[in-house]
Amino acid sequence: MADRIGHGYDVHRLVTGRKLILGGVCIPYEKGLDGHSDADVLVHAVCDALLGAAAMKDIGYHFPDSDEKYRGIDSMLLLREVKKKLIENGYCVGNIDATVIAQAPKLSPYIDTMIGNIADTLGIESDRVNVKATTEERLGFTGSGEGIAAHCVCIIRKSD
Repeated sequence: MADRIGHGYDVHRLVTGRKLILGGVCIPYEKGLDGHSDADVLVHAVCDALLGAAAMKDIGYHFPDSDEKYRGIDSMLLLREVKKKLIENGYCVGNIDATVIAQAPKLSPYIDTMIGNIADTLGIESDRVNVKATTEERLGFTGSGEGIAAHCVCIIRKSD
């Protein structure tokens, strides 16, 4: 069977009184992302890309925000569950390429840890995960600091 490609996207609003967690890393910042879980847009985009590549719907289908057991949950636990679903369906992860879109804070000091967290959770080598960060030059909701977004593409394949 040929490789399968998936795309994921997520966005959350920045608010006061919440921790900013991206790629499983708690980043010092005056605002955090609002959401039912820890609102880790990077990990949510990765989950959606992987689920999409396997034609297994999306993160909201598997972990609905209407279910209280997911309130405040660590998104790395959701990623671990996505990995289990892939394995149960005979898939393994080829690679992941993700982009976080945020005007602030600067994310470069945390990128390697994010990559390690995602790779470790998925049980793959870190050189098969790429995370980038960019701004939108103060344009749009991310550029004005209202929120943070993430895109992810991935390749999965049937396990041998």
